[in-house]
Parts: sequence; structure tokens; C-alpha cells
Amino acid sequence: MGDLDVQSKAGEGVLGPRVAIGFALVLTLVLGALSGLVMYPAAQHLSSLQDGPQAEATLVAAGSGCFLGGCKVRFDAEGRTVVANLPVGSSHGENVAGERLTVRYREGDPQVVASQDDVGGGGPAVFTVVAGAGAVLFFLAFAWSAVVLVRQRRAADVPAPAAEEGEVGSRV
Repeated sequence: MGDLDVQSKAGEGVLGPRVAIGFALVLTLVLGALSGLVMYPAAQHLSSLQDGPQAEATLVAAGSGCFLGGCKVRFDAEGRTVVANLPVGSSHGENVAGERLTVRYREGDPQVVASQDDVGGGGPAVFTVVAGAGAVLFFLAFAWSAVVLVRQRRAADVPAPAAEEGEVGSRV
């Protein structure tokens, strides 16, 4: 049975413990960066428009690209007609062009706009929490893997005690 012997292969991963530690560390850094550098600022941006002027808008371009910033709206603001992109994370992916919605925009710069439904933080706020929780989870996996690796190395470095004569199980 050699290769199929579970007991002799127990604890041996395919790639080894160092790769597992590296993988957990990379995922921790990626999720932490995504949460802190991308999604958190996006959620803050949406929240900053919460007190901005309100306008009724018409979706000009909609569809699945809305979450990635592909939605466009047309509305009247500050005496002119404005066509602006809704920000990344917009929740209007299921809407179709021509539908009406309420938007909020930055006073003095109506190109900075967000849907009334999204100004509380919307999808980016949720994803910030999810990515942050994932970063914490993978950090814990990284720390646990590092501790296990250190313990294994210490156990491998300690020589086994020699059996003395007269002990049970010793052969003379």
C-alpha cells in the first residue's frame, strides 16, 4: 500500500506549510487592501452625497455593468441638463434605460452623482465589511499556520530521549 498509507502521509499537504502560510498572508493583504483602499473610500464617497441636492433623473444606460460604474443618468441641475455616471457599486443593475430614479449630486459639481438608494453606503459598505472580515479570517489562518510550523520545527529539533536499561519495553 505504500503511497496510500494514510498514517505515514498524515499532515503532509500537497504544497507544504510554507506555501499555506504565504497564501494566507497574500489573501490577508489583498482583502485588507481591497477593503481599506478601495471599498471604504467608495462607501465614504456615497455617504458624502447624503446631504447633497436631490434631482429626478432618467437612466440613460443601465444593465449588469451598473455595479462596475457603467450606469448613466440624465437630470437637470443648476440650470442645465447633466449626463453623469453613477459610481461603482450602484444598485441599479436590474433597471432598464428610461426608468426614473432619484439622485443626489455634489453642489457645484453635478457630475458627482449617486442614486438616492445608494447614498447610505450601499454595496461598497457591505463589501467593505465582508472583505475586512475575510482579511481578519485569513490573518488568523496565517497566524495559526505560523504557530503550527514553528511547533513542528521545534519538535523535529528536540532529540528523543534514549531508553535506559530496565525500562518496560526495552530489549536487552
